Amino acid sequence: MASAPFQRTTPTTAGGSGAPLPAPAPAPPDPSGAGGPGRPAPAPRPPHAPAASTAGAVALAPESARERVNRRWAEILQETRVAQTGGQILFGLLLSIAFTARFQTLSPFEYGLYVVTVVLGASSTAALVAPVALHRCLHGLRRKHEVVEAAGRMMACGILLLALTIACTLLLILDVVLPHPLAPVIVGAVMVWFALCWYLLPLRLRRRTVTRPDGRTAS
Repeated sequence: MASAPFQRTTPTTAGGSGAPLPAPAPAPPDPSGAGGPGRPAPAPRPPHAPAASTAGAVALAPESARERVNRRWAEILQETRVAQTGGQILFGLLLSIAFTARFQTLSPFEYGLYVVTVVLGASSTAALVAPVALHRCLHGLRRKHEVVEAAGRMMACGILLLALTIACTLLLILDVVLPHPLAPVIVGAVMVWFALCWYLLPLRLRRRTVTRPDGRTAS
């Protein structure tokens, strides 16, 4: 009797226990990005492709009238906070001088100078707080442009009054501690420096303002 030909078979069980062998794990993705079998490779990115950016377009976009008013109002609020801090501290110091023991020994000139200084300090405080009062009184009336214009003028007036308050305060203090001819000279020199920093330099920069490409000047 002829025997059947020998055939080599692959075992389907592990350890002869009858349990099926586990399925092979899938191959990990190709780190080179070439793709697996049946998957097309991704298109290569151009080496010097410029990234899409809208920053330049936003920077060159024209500023609307409403955006300009909002920006100017925010700038005025920041300026008001800076100026009010110094003005209120100085005004509080002036009010406390009248309750000191040395105040009774002031000369008639120093009494008059003190009164003028206190009045200037109160006036500067009122002018510097005026933008907030204007905004509150005209809130909701769609007149923000007028509020910004008036607030800018009141800020300029308040800064001028604050400079005069500082000058009178400095003269009052130096007149007490220094000989009389020397105090006005020092105060005059300090106020020249104030005028240079607060008015002459800004005016010079304003005259050198470069016109924008759209024909408007920076404001």
